[in-house]
Amino acid sequence: MILSERLLLRELTLADAPFILALLNDPDFHRYIGDRGIRTLLDAENYIQQGPAVSYARYGHGLYLVARKEDGASLGICGLIKRDTLEQIDIGYAFLPQYRGQGYGIEAAQAALADGKNRLGIGQVVAIVTPGNERSVALLAKLGLVRSRLVKLSEDADECLLLEQA
Repeated sequence: MILSERLLLRELTLADAPFILALLNDPDFHRYIGDRGIRTLLDAENYIQQGPAVSYARYGHGLYLVARKEDGASLGICGLIKRDTLEQIDIGYAFLPQYRGQGYGIEAAQAALADGKNRLGIGQVVAIVTPGNERSVALLAKLGLVRSRLVKLSEDADECLLLEQA
């Protein structure tokens, strides 16, 4: 569990499947992150078990549920991800539309980075962003990441913008 001033970041559980189903089907998630093909609660449960849960077990980190301390509302996901196709750990996040633009993204990202550094000794992180997602690029700039180059995570994938620490 990771705490910040307003937020709690914790491992996703199967009980979070309804939230994951909603988040991963948000039109902006499809546009900027991708369609993960999650259409049912069972799909969402499988996503949690085969993605974040495996990452927690294998690496000690992954995408966490971001909840507001005040009322427990599930706002989004944020965390550090080890991808097979990237040398460095990258930071990822996504929030439901009604919780964007309120500083939750930067607060969650700073908390995830601090946990990675303090608990796991992760120093250098990168980020990947769909070209045109300027709000995400702006958030990452606040974390000290700058545009580096375009990369492909696989041969058949679209190019992503790689941001690295300055």
